[in-house]
Amino acid sequence: MANLDRNGSCLCGAVTLTLRITSPSVSACHCATCRKWGGGPLLVAEGELAQLSGEQQVRIHDSSEWAERGFCDQCGSHLFYRLKSNGHHAVPVGLLDDHDDWQFDSQIFIESRPAYYCFANQTRELTGEQVFAEFNPD
Repeated sequence: MANLDRNGSCLCGAVTLTLRITSPSVSACHCATCRKWGGGPLLVAEGELAQLSGEQQVRIHDSSEWAERGFCDQCGSHLFYRLKSNGHHAVPVGLLDDHDDWQFDSQIFIESRPAYYCFANQTRELTGEQVFAEFNPD
């Protein structure tokens, strides 16, 4: 499938970005850190961060040994989750301009999903251990 560029911005518009994706897939992360960061599961599109403007407004939080999170220092919008090892980016899908072709197709850290919500979609589901094995096949 061809690369698709999706543009987006933070709430105040100080930071804009282009995410280059290979498919319009949306994933949910249920880990405790993502839920604390956004108040619920983190819904993201994954790909290459092809463009980022307003970088002087971007602040980075070193959230774990393997990842960091970017946010706008003006409005507080969550901008991305980035793996330190390979620069893989996950961008909150709500930041990206509207498209009607998004497909919610995977959930990770399902063992951390609290009992008070459950998505009805049929998706691929991975535990945290399975996620780490997939991204670090050593």
